[in-house]
Amino acid sequence: MSQDVTPRHPVTLEEVAREAGVSPSTVSRILNGTARVRSEKVTQVRSAIDRLGYRPNVFARSLATGASASVGVLTQDVASPFYGDALGGIESGLMDSGYSPLIISGHWRTRDEEHALELFLSRRVEALIVLGGRLPEEELRHLARRLPVAVLGRQLDLAVPGSVSLALDNRRAASDVVTYLLDRGHRRIGHLMGPQDHVDARDRLAGYRQALEERGLPFEPGLVVQGDFHEPSGLIGTQQLVARHPDMTAIFSANDQMAYGARLALYRMGLRVPEDMSLVGFDDLPGSAYTTPPLTSVRQPMAEMGEWLARFVVTRLTGQEIEPFQPRLELRLRESVAPRRAP
Repeated sequence: MSQDVTPRHPVTLEEVAREAGVSPSTVSRILNGTARVRSEKVTQVRSAIDRLGYRPNVFARSLATGASASVGVLTQDVASPFYGDALGGIESGLMDSGYSPLIISGHWRTRDEEHALELFLSRRVEALIVLGGRLPEEELRHLARRLPVAVLGRQLDLAVPGSVSLALDNRRAASDVVTYLLDRGHRRIGHLMGPQDHVDARDRLAGYRQALEERGLPFEPGLVVQGDFHEPSGLIGTQQLVARHPDMTAIFSANDQMAYGARLALYRMGLRVPEDMSLVGFDDLPGSAYTTPPLTSVRQPMAEMGEWLARFVVTRLTGQEIEPFQPRLELRLRESVAPRRAP
């Protein structure tokens, strides 16, 4: 016996209105965030939407309002596994919201980021999510007066209702990493630093220095090599550190990608991890749990932060509320660190 597989007709706004017991215009105003109605009525409409599986006609809405039903997402590198987690979270947060992400990379260049903003505004995005970057705070504050803005990885005072920034305490987390190594008996600890003009790199270097100073140990500039947050710089930097300081027993890498390069350099030099050299990263990328040995690293909840920022801008666009979110860094202990016994 054959079954009727004819798809059900798309649910209309009028059907949602009948189900909720309100007028179609009320449903429309609730959906676009302009309704001034009791919260009970909003709940009725949202429940009817869920029961019927209503999906707004984004194209029709765009024609009628001039809005794009899109959220601009300014990342730095779509190929980066670090930003990839945040982008995945943003996609999850926007799912079923009626809004779609429009993603452009800024490549940590202010000119590229400003060009991206021009493209976003020309496409009439209704909100903006910024992942890191170098856009001046005043420019972001100016944008926040026009549309909801959510920034990840920078501590900003946008001073505009409807906008927010989420930042993590990189200095404290880096200090905790180095303190952990010191507690395990390591005294000669190298540091693979990120780019000097990157705030995260500067904060993690400051945390490295802070931990040494708190233990009364001198900061030695020769134990720091600057990289660029990519694997080749970790490989080259580790070769330089080992050549300069053969008595070094541990390396703190400012991110996991450079730690991967460090691991390869140590392997090629015949140094075992962690027996000969302990190694710690930062970011806790998905692959870090599967390196040989699994890498101790600092987990940043990038996916969770990306999802929360997406939900934040949606609530600002639809007149809803969202619970505050306080992201936390966590040191994930694995097998890449061994205690250093006194000679």
